[in-house]
Amino acid sequence: MVTINNSLRPEGHRPNGPPHQMASSSPSTPTHSPTVARDPVALVVQECISVTAAMRKHARWAHSSVSAILGGGSVKVPPSPRQEKGDRKAAGGSSGFLGDEESAVASRWGLRGKKGKSMQDNPLMSAFTRLRNDLKGCKDLRGFDTPALLHPFLQVIRSSSTSAAITSLALSAITKFLAYGLIVRESPRLPLAMQLLSSAITHCRFEASDTAADEIVLLRILKLMERMVSGPGGDILSDESICEIMETGLSMCCQFRLSELLRRNAEISMVTMCQVIFERLKHLEIEAGEEPGALEEHTKDDMDVVKMDPSGNATHNLHEKEPKISDERPSSRLSKTHDGGVEAGPLDGNTSALDLSNGTKEMDEEMVIKPYSLPSIRELFRVLVDLLDPHDKQHTDTMRVMALRIVDVALEVAGPSIANHPSLATLAKDTLCRHLFQLVRSENMAILNESLRVAGTLLATCRGVLKLQQELFLAYMVACLFPRVEIPVEPGIDPKLYAGVPQAPGLVKPAPSQTNSGRSTPVPVKDRQKLGLEGGARKPDAREAMVESLGALVRIPEFMCELFVNYDCEIDRSDLCVDIVGLLSRNAFPDSATWSTTNVPPLCLDALLGFVNTMADRLDDEPAGANDAEIEALRRQRRMKKIIIKGATKFNENPKAGLAFLASQGIIDNLDNPSSVAKFLKGTTRIDKRKLGEFIAKKDNTELLSAYMDLFDFAGQRVDEALRQILYSFRLPGESQLIERIVVDFSAKYCSKAEPEYIANEDACFILTYAIIMLNVDQHSPKVKGKRMAVEDFAKNLRGTNDGKDYDPEFTQAVFDAIKAREIVLPEEHDDRHSYDHAWKELLVKIQSASDMASCETNVFDSDMFAATWKPIVATLSYVFLSATDDAVFSRVVIGFNQCAQIAAKYGLSEALDHIIFCLSSIGTLASEHPPNTSLNTEVQVGEKAEKNIMVSETAVRFGRDPKAQLSTIVLSRVVLGNEDFIRDGWGFLTRIMLNLFMNSLIPPPSVAIPLAFDLPAIPLHPPAQIIDRGDKANESGLFSALSSYVSSFANDEPPEPSDQEIDYTLCTVDCITECSFEEIFSNISDMPLEALKSLMASLLELIPEDASPQVIAVKPDLPAPSPVRPNAPKPRPNPALYDPTVVFVLELATLIALRDEETVEALGKDVADTLQSAIRQASKLHFVTISRAVYYLLKLLRASNNHDYIRAPVILHAISSFDDELMTQCSQPLLKGLSDCVKVPSGLRNEIATSPDFWVILNRLQPTEAAADVFQILNDLVTSDPIGISVDNYEAAVALLNKFATSGSIGAQDEQRREYAARRGKQTKTGKTKNSETVTRGTEAMNVIYQMTSRVPHFIEQSHLETTEAWNTYWSPVFRALTQQCLNPCREIRQQAFSSLQRTLLSADLASPSHKEWTAIFGEVLFPLITQLLKPEVYQSDPSGMAETRVQAATLLCKIFLHYLVELSEWEGMLDLWMRILGVMDRLMNSGQGDNLEEALPESLKNILLVMTNAGLLKPPEEKPDAEELWTQTWKRLDRFLPDLFKELFPEEANKPRAKNMASPVEQMSPTVPVPDEKREEASEKEAERGTEEEGQGQVQA
Repeated sequence: MVTINNSLRPEGHRPNGPPHQMASSSPSTPTHSPTVARDPVALVVQECISVTAAMRKHARWAHSSVSAILGGGSVKVPPSPRQEKGDRKAAGGSSGFLGDEESAVASRWGLRGKKGKSMQDNPLMSAFTRLRNDLKGCKDLRGFDTPALLHPFLQVIRSSSTSAAITSLALSAITKFLAYGLIVRESPRLPLAMQLLSSAITHCRFEASDTAADEIVLLRILKLMERMVSGPGGDILSDESICEIMETGLSMCCQFRLSELLRRNAEISMVTMCQVIFERLKHLEIEAGEEPGALEEHTKDDMDVVKMDPSGNATHNLHEKEPKISDERPSSRLSKTHDGGVEAGPLDGNTSALDLSNGTKEMDEEMVIKPYSLPSIRELFRVLVDLLDPHDKQHTDTMRVMALRIVDVALEVAGPSIANHPSLATLAKDTLCRHLFQLVRSENMAILNESLRVAGTLLATCRGVLKLQQELFLAYMVACLFPRVEIPVEPGIDPKLYAGVPQAPGLVKPAPSQTNSGRSTPVPVKDRQKLGLEGGARKPDAREAMVESLGALVRIPEFMCELFVNYDCEIDRSDLCVDIVGLLSRNAFPDSATWSTTNVPPLCLDALLGFVNTMADRLDDEPAGANDAEIEALRRQRRMKKIIIKGATKFNENPKAGLAFLASQGIIDNLDNPSSVAKFLKGTTRIDKRKLGEFIAKKDNTELLSAYMDLFDFAGQRVDEALRQILYSFRLPGESQLIERIVVDFSAKYCSKAEPEYIANEDACFILTYAIIMLNVDQHSPKVKGKRMAVEDFAKNLRGTNDGKDYDPEFTQAVFDAIKAREIVLPEEHDDRHSYDHAWKELLVKIQSASDMASCETNVFDSDMFAATWKPIVATLSYVFLSATDDAVFSRVVIGFNQCAQIAAKYGLSEALDHIIFCLSSIGTLASEHPPNTSLNTEVQVGEKAEKNIMVSETAVRFGRDPKAQLSTIVLSRVVLGNEDFIRDGWGFLTRIMLNLFMNSLIPPPSVAIPLAFDLPAIPLHPPAQIIDRGDKANESGLFSALSSYVSSFANDEPPEPSDQEIDYTLCTVDCITECSFEEIFSNISDMPLEALKSLMASLLELIPEDASPQVIAVKPDLPAPSPVRPNAPKPRPNPALYDPTVVFVLELATLIALRDEETVEALGKDVADTLQSAIRQASKLHFVTISRAVYYLLKLLRASNNHDYIRAPVILHAISSFDDELMTQCSQPLLKGLSDCVKVPSGLRNEIATSPDFWVILNRLQPTEAAADVFQILNDLVTSDPIGISVDNYEAAVALLNKFATSGSIGAQDEQRREYAARRGKQTKTGKTKNSETVTRGTEAMNVIYQMTSRVPHFIEQSHLETTEAWNTYWSPVFRALTQQCLNPCREIRQQAFSSLQRTLLSADLASPSHKEWTAIFGEVLFPLITQLLKPEVYQSDPSGMAETRVQAATLLCKIFLHYLVELSEWEGMLDLWMRILGVMDRLMNSGQGDNLEEALPESLKNILLVMTNAGLLKPPEEKPDAEELWTQTWKRLDRFLPDLFKELFPEEANKPRAKNMASPVEQMSPTVPVPDEKREEASEKEAERGTEEEGQGQVQA
């Protein structure tokens, strides 16, 4: 039966080479014993019969059949192993239970055999017979004595007289007993039986036959040993038994005369047994207790008891079958030789070595057998490690490969346990690592593969105690694998994308200079590579294997973090983590396949992504394992390391400059203290040894040289050893003077510290040291061609130099031999095997003082680790992304980018995140610095019903046909989305992408997504070159349609219609951009922290074209003067600027960001305000859309930031007021919206704006435009707001503007007159609103607003610092002028409202005041001029139908006001003149020829006045009131002119009196010239009124 037993192969073990078959009749070892269907006793008996039957067929036992069948006797007790060994020794080294062959010969049927002995006494046959007899009464085989059960079979196994077939049957039987559970853990005396069994199978001997039969026996032995070790009784085997079993297995593996199949099966069995044995180490730890070193303490007495010494020499193999000379056949045995090997040598064919010593006593005595423990495990580990020695010529590479596989299993099973036990850890740290690190330099791929696997397993399981060993191994790997080839420049790939990949590892030092080094034996580079001192060039397959091994280590979750903490953050260690990442990054580039294999780039990329994935998986873990202080200490240490490296580099160039730099950075405490400097120079490994030797030997540095020598301990060292010690730390200079200084100082220090007995004084030591240096050159310099110095010559040179005496010959001989055997030179310059040995010894010395590896199963160091390694990672991902063609590669790279971004965002590494954005933006092609060409953009309506509009553009088509660009843009959006808070410089690329997308209608403006909405329409884009409705042309197809479309577009000078493919590309672009969720990114921007917003703001503002004008403008402290009146004719703007939507996009987004909250207004508002003001100052260079929106944004910012000094309303308003008329009109809507928002704020901003002359200039300039409604609304808001926005400073300007609105409403007169004319003709007219209705309404409301403002006049007068008279004129006159002017307005609606407002104003209680008489000017400056203007024909003709009524209203108003203030006027000295003027006005009105309305109204009004005056006692006849005689006389005189009957009607009694008499006295007393002044005064008053209203009424009169 051919079978392969892999059931016990440890998990994860990868057997090398193809699987081999092995012949075996026994099945594979099962996990549980199978159920035996047959009676166990009968099964044993059957096995006995099978063996004896085979023996009877052998010539040796052919005459013993009756004895074998019927024989009896008692079974002999098997001896103890110790007695067994003694018996074997006494028998002359013949092992076994059997004695001499003569005692084994028996006779048949009682006949006498050879030498007179009976054949029935043959012990091999009789033992089986006895066993059968003993089993006859046995009911339960498990209670049967186990040694007795196995005794007959063991005798056959150990007997040299049996054949291979018989031995095989015995081995098969015992295997069955174990497999079927006939021998179990509870079997009697099982430990003894197991020891006997192990001894028997490890000393098995049998007659050699053919090779196949012999190897079957050996194969059965292997399987039985495997069953014993891994079975239920395996743990009760002793240390001796385990060592013997493993020694036997190893011997089979190493015997090359055996077949390959058998040796491979032996190796497989060894692997299985080693797995079980080393697994037991874990259980032994538990049994020994948790106290450290408990197991070592329990087994320390047994550690040296067992020894193994397997040998694979070619002489120790199975002998071939010898030619048959006699009936006896040679035997083959597998036993220990004197040197511990497994010997298969010929034995005397006439002997059968049976042990017949009486063991009856021993059988009754129980042996104390200790289960195997640490001693045998350690010995097995030692033997396996010794097999790896690359310099042992007895061991072949095949043996080393076998040993490596077994060691790998041991480390896989019990690596941490090996590291925990000093006896095993010492082997691992020293011998195993020393051999292993030399094997990885082998060119044999089998050796290399297995050694790399073992090294990886060793570091994966035991690296906690292998700190410096791991550094040595990884440094070699990096040196081997790091290519010295520049990254090739690929077309279309920006070199900046892979700028972060290092060109060489940081730990590799430049080769030491061989010139002027003071050394005369330079080592060629090739030899240095062979010695392992440099990486050298490895074969492609070797590089692939090394990359695989390194990748497996990198994928260990905590491995790279431990490298970073234990090496990169330690001053004297290499930057292994950074260098490994750089190595993987460089080899992940596709060009690395040219010097390795095609598998290396994906392997490196996989390892690199595994490293990133490990950190990403730990992002959400709770920080543990180190506190903040420890983390900060590591950071300081890493910073110090960088400083020291920089300082050492400076020192190697200029020692003084380097030391000065180190002192300035605090690395050297005191530059003037030689001890401090010396400690640093000796303690650092980064100083050039040549430079150091030259520097300390200079004349100026004698104190430093002395301090440096003080740091060495020469106690107990011979002079050559002391000299070797110092010359290991620096290279001896080449100049004799420098050498002399060093030797002098060394001699003094050595004599004082070592106190050598063979050296008399310092002078002698000086000469001796020089002689040793010369001897070193003589013995090792290749320039010495002749005879080299002998010891006699060396002694002769020193004759008499020891204070006049000679040196002791033994001393000189020892010094000579030491120098001749090993050259004194720097360790890295040895050119023989001593280089590695010395380096290893130095390493072991450093291990004693090195700190243990810190375990890093935490994420607290990931931030610093990623910060140190992200550049090559991101560069590699970018390059691979651009050069890859496989979807699987794209998938992994995309995940890698995303994970890198998550890590960078988690730990706030903005630089890394920015670079990721740069890379993805560059790949995505949308971050172009040049704006896209949109001149050919075409809007196309797509879909079945043309329900979707898309913009086909050059950018959209190009992007849609580039899958990599689309994928990178989607990845970019995923990277940005949610990580906006940590982006800094990356906003520059993102904003350019947004601008390019916006320009091509692929994303909306930012105001759509950001909550702070503007009261503006969306940012307008350039109109498309054409708009195409694909729905209308869905049925048009064919060549003719395409040709006609092309010809039509060519004839009309239009761009051709986009093709279906271009539309498809555009749709792909639209879908991709939709997937990117830019709206969500805009929304997240509004929630970003301030620092991130500052970066975004800086990136945005950099996109604005530079301002050619100065950034600061001078503004007078006082309010700027209003702009001069401009001519109404607009001036054309020369060279109108082109519209750039991107500028508006940037300004809008910047404003939205700045207006987020008070914090952003304070921190970001100034930059935005400066940019907006700069744009406004460049109004002539920018498009009006840009200017108008910039004005709006600036006013919105002004509204939010009025508390800050960086933006002032007067400055902004002055700049806006300087716009020309055309630009002002074009900007009116945004401008007024912004101003409206500002004046609605109940704060100082409203007052600041409202009091600015430029504000009123702007409103006045915009009032005649279509923006009049908005202007009026602003004005109305100022008047009606609470508190009111009208103050003493802007009162007059507000009234003037309101008056202007009312004047504009005069256009409504046309509509009124048109309706009136139509009504007279009986035609119906529309009663709805006309185009002038709003203007009229505003004019009417303006009158109301003016009236409302009058309530503030008294308050203004109070606040005013003017005199009373001046104050009254200042604040009342503007109102009266405006109302008076509008009482002449041709529009009746406005005129009536004006009269109403004027009347209410004149009747206001606040108007008159007893403290002054300035209010009386309402007659001379308001009412009289008003009536005068109404009497003018041109005014009357402006509205003939309505002006008559207005005249009546004016006259009535004059009378009413006079009556209202009659009491106050009666006390005024100008009462008479006023009354005369009123009568004069009435006279003119009566004689104006208006008609009945006026002639009826005026007399009634005058009657009321006269009656009131009479009742008030003001108007009395002279006889009743002599002091009022003039008033009486003049009144009736004037009235008689136009109302002669009025006197008689009012005063009939006075009228009946004689007129002459009554009138004589007053008339006569009056001067003839009295009326003249009255007329002149009246004329003067009229002229004055005309002049006052001429300017305001001129336009209406003409209309």
